[in-house]
Amino acid sequence: MSIFNKGSKLYSIFGLKCPKCHEESLFETGSFSMQKPFDMRHECPNCKLDLMPEPGYYYGAMFISYIFMGWFCIGFVALFHWGLGWSTAASFALLIAFNVVFFVYIFRLARSIWLNINYRYDPAKAKSAK
Repeated sequence: MSIFNKGSKLYSIFGLKCPKCHEESLFETGSFSMQKPFDMRHECPNCKLDLMPEPGYYYGAMFISYIFMGWFCIGFVALFHWGLGWSTAASFALLIAFNVVFFVYIFRLARSIWLNINYRYDPAKAKSAK
């Protein structure tokens, strides 16, 4: 069984799927769509999991995003500046361009990670909801 198959946390996290049933997407639009980029479903259409359980629920996702992006940015600039010999300005310019392109996906990924910390896959929910 692959770690990216249905039933694994990584499948749900990187696929942006419901953590309970792994059937439906957490967001209405694709990650690179600029229509409603931050709008999330209020509940899973398949298993009816409440994806907005309380005000401020995703506050923890902000910390996940902040920590991940902090370490990513340090590693990214270090790789391009010291590893590949790029100038500091060029390394930071590429980092900014990368962050502009992938900002929405990283936002969504942090929310998916937060949900997967708090909920686990239930095969019975996935089967009974069909």
